[in-house]
Amino acid sequence: KQIAWAKKLGLPIVIHCREAFDEVFEVLESERDEKLRGIFHCFTGNVAQAEQAIDLNFYLGIGGVVTYKKAGLDVVLSEIPLENLVLETDSPYLAPVPFRGKPNESSYLIYIAQKLADIYGASVEAIADVTTENSKKIFGV
Repeated sequence: KQIAWAKKLGLPIVIHCREAFDEVFEVLESERDEKLRGIFHCFTGNVAQAEQAIDLNFYLGIGGVVTYKKAGLDVVLSEIPLENLVLETDSPYLAPVPFRGKPNESSYLIYIAQKLADIYGASVEAIADVTTENSKKIFGV
């Protein structure tokens, strides 16, 4: 019902998927149309899952996990265009390195942006510009 409400009201949906991509994609595929859009919050999937989410008109929400050495998200994102990402904090959870294990806060977004700048070979300002525009698009502002 929530997907139907979002589509009826022209709102994006936000999905937090942990180890259930197949099930989530099955539901989203059954609801696929031009009104379906949203964000995969705290995305930690693989390249194929990222591409499937993007194909369904979803952005990938990227937070502190991208700064974790063993997460492998940097490798995944190197295959995904920046135009498909938004920045997130997941506050108070999943603080980026060097604050891992401590409460997260919005001021730490710069560390996520810096990691994305490293991945994409771009400036932090360029990352901020593109991800801000992506956020405006998805939320219609």
